[in-house]
Amino acid sequence: MGQTGQPRRWRSSTVILGGMGLLATALTSCGSEPDRRCVDPNSYDVSKGYKVLDSKACKDNKGGGGAGGAGGRWYYGADRTNGYADRGTFTKSQAVNRGGFGCSGSHSVGG
Repeated sequence: MGQTGQPRRWRSSTVILGGMGLLATALTSCGSEPDRRCVDPNSYDVSKGYKVLDSKACKDNKGGGGAGGAGGRWYYGADRTNGYADRGTFTKSQAVNRGGFGCSGSHSVGG
């Protein structure tokens, strides 16, 4: 009978540790800093998205975009493929609210 108590303690500690890991994942996926890419706001291609630029283009321009494509803008929560970013948003607060595991919102918000 002494052996039946030991596996139960081991299982409950495993469940607690697993639950803590799941909680940590949920909390970090809802962080206040979404993934961002510096893009040329005037380069949108329907099949590819926005052309990704070096982050210096957004830092030098303060992320506000530029006349005639002279600067970049931060594009949040986007998928990046072959130098292009798509399905994101230019609004940081929308990117935070779009969520991940345990967050509210959906991934259907576009920019």
